[in-house]
Amino acid sequence: MSRRSRAVLDPESIVRLEDDAVVVLDQRRLPEEIVELRCHDAAELADAIRTLAVRGAPAIGVAAAYGMALAATQGQDIGDAYDLLAASRPTAVNLRWALDEMLPDPTAERARLIHADEVERCRAMSAHAGELVPPAARILTHCNAGGLATGGYGSAVGAIRTAWERGAVEHVWVDETRPLLQGARLTAFELDTLSIPYAVIVDGAAASRMGAGEVDLVLTGADRIAANGDTANKIGTYSLAVLAAHHDIPLYVVAPTSTVDLATPSGAEIPIEERAADEITKRFAARNPAFDVTPADLIAAIVTEHGVHSAPYSQSLAALV
Repeated sequence: MSRRSRAVLDPESIVRLEDDAVVVLDQRRLPEEIVELRCHDAAELADAIRTLAVRGAPAIGVAAAYGMALAATQGQDIGDAYDLLAASRPTAVNLRWALDEMLPDPTAERARLIHADEVERCRAMSAHAGELVPPAARILTHCNAGGLATGGYGSAVGAIRTAWERGAVEHVWVDETRPLLQGARLTAFELDTLSIPYAVIVDGAAASRMGAGEVDLVLTGADRIAANGDTANKIGTYSLAVLAAHHDIPLYVVAPTSTVDLATPSGAEIPIEERAADEITKRFAARNPAFDVTPADLIAAIVTEHGVHSAPYSQSLAALV
């Protein structure tokens, strides 16, 4: 795959508000094509979120904020727009957080401020998480937690980017990540664009790389973090956490405070989205959960823009509010 301009990963290229549309980089078309999708109203944007044209918890929140601003500009009922967008993805708490932030002031200025703040939070948390990366690190990551997922810079991939810039990264293992191969398509695309050395592996190969001593730490993002530190992320993250614990490898979760949901006591209360079974097979019965929940006791640290938070998370995360 040829090198792409870093401009593709600029915040405005990932998601932005124009006079008549919310414009998103269509992540369904990556890495083969770089295509923008114009969503002319809240309904079109909700469909784009539902079908993963725009995805990643923070990026969904940013897009939804722009959708609220667009609805206000068009004279649509703000409550209707809120309900439509909120229903598009139930697991990622950032979506409802951004919509709540927009309700008192559904303006373009407010939405752009939310976007700018999200990018700055990513830079701050990446700096904190980067300090956890040892020299010559071999990092394993799952799903996509870069600029595409956050509206600019990234959380877990942002931490890899920061560590790479200070010379601490030797290699990155990229789980392909089901469903829809978001690691193989999107994380690989970002690392390739940033010239960070990487290789895509099938999800089932993570254990063998750990057993061979080729993984020093695991970095992932999150779609929702419960008050006790239980964390929902793309399906397969729980498996990685169990494997990492067996091999005495730390697993760190990197996410903004907008992903922390103190109103949800534990992972048992996090709604888990199920995608269509025909993404797996069109012939046989199948289950296709998009997320799983990693118990807090398998997470070495949770990193936000405020720093590195250690167990007990019920105390360290509560201090964020």
